[in-house]
Amino acid sequence: MRITALGIALAALVAAAGAGCGTGGDPKGATISVDGSSTVGPFADRAAVEFMASRPEVDVDVELSTTRQGFDRFCAGEIEIANASRPIDEDEAADCAEAAVEYVELQIANDAITVAIHKPILFDWVTCLTVDQLRRIWEPDSEVDNWNDVDPSFPNVPLRLYGAGEGSGTFRYFTFVVNGERGASRSDYAATDDDNDTVQGVADHKGALGYFGFSYYQANQSRLNALEIDGGRGCVPPSVETVQDGTYTPLSRPLFVYVQQRALAERPEVRQFVRYLLRNQRAIAEHALFVPLSDEQLQEQLAKLGPAPG
Repeated sequence: MRITALGIALAALVAAAGAGCGTGGDPKGATISVDGSSTVGPFADRAAVEFMASRPEVDVDVELSTTRQGFDRFCAGEIEIANASRPIDEDEAADCAEAAVEYVELQIANDAITVAIHKPILFDWVTCLTVDQLRRIWEPDSEVDNWNDVDPSFPNVPLRLYGAGEGSGTFRYFTFVVNGERGASRSDYAATDDDNDTVQGVADHKGALGYFGFSYYQANQSRLNALEIDGGRGCVPPSVETVQDGTYTPLSRPLFVYVQQRALAERPEVRQFVRYLLRNQRAIAEHALFVPLSDEQLQEQLAKLGPAPG
């Protein structure tokens, strides 16, 4: 998905010109290419629109795919920045090393993988699921296909499942913390690389359940109910507060961008965009419906980036 000129024009009305950025040094028509996680996508989109509003000579081209596809393109040298909803894995890091692509990993927000159900009043009987119940639903070869299979007290309602595809960082994270192994999941569900498709499926079908990034729930609260999750210490809802205080477990996680070291060193516009993204992450996160970094997390990421060139 490419940021539109209309989006830039609208953002120009509200963006603080030059906030968090350096001045000068960028060639006309410079392009920064970004691809990867659809979960991180709304954050990257918002950051790009605001940055371009104050730096019209720079084009930040944001594509939304999957964490894996982002790393594939990043390690092939096709893009300067990869969005990721999980850390880079050993094989991907080896691909980057083989291609002599050095990088810095920066956490840009926090997330709560949200388990959501169809909105109507039919579901007033389920407000919380335990991790064990999630495991029985999603484990490989699971035959759970009705809500009363999850809990005998639940009514006889067919269970329709929606979730992330195998290339998604959300899929790998969810399967690891729920099923104990990355990629271990039943396969008979509606899998997609676009969280909007999961939202649509859950919102449209009675008996549906799905999982996706917190921002997608935030943007669709009128159509979905988010379930509380019991990770062993009682039922806890997904929220900014429960992610930041560590009580929403085990479905809280960090979100990242990976940036080429060479681009940071040789292209001022790349460094300025990344610095803008970090210094304005709280406002961007709030607008894009993400969980901001804590002050301590932010300082750690700025230290990784290093001081601005003199």
